[in-house]
Amino acid sequence: MARIAGVDLPRNKRIVIALTYIHGIGRSSAVRIVEKCGLDPNMRSDMLSEQDVRRIRQVIDDDFKVEGDLRREVQLNIKRLMDLGCYRGLRHRRGLPVRGQRTRTNARTRKGPRRVVTKKKKK
Repeated sequence: MARIAGVDLPRNKRIVIALTYIHGIGRSSAVRIVEKCGLDPNMRSDMLSEQDVRRIRQVIDDDFKVEGDLRREVQLNIKRLMDLGCYRGLRHRRGLPVRGQRTRTNARTRKGPRRVVTKKKKK
């Protein structure tokens, strides 16, 4: 099992798909990495030699920001927005959708489960 950028690549998957398990690498980036290393995109991840893994690691280290560094950068960007007090920062702080989505309905992923408001009876 190959370990790249602190992630164990899954066994018996095409190398292009296996690389997408690394945070910060999507399909197009994975294809670019495989082409740069001169590997067959249909090659399975458990067929990689140590030399292939070393080449992939080198390309990722040189050209991409992945895993911990990327997560840290994203968190710092969000924190910066919140400290500035800009609209996007306020939305992050309140746990509401940031990119202009409606909140009257939907938005359950950001807002969490519905809180039921009960009506009181009049005497």
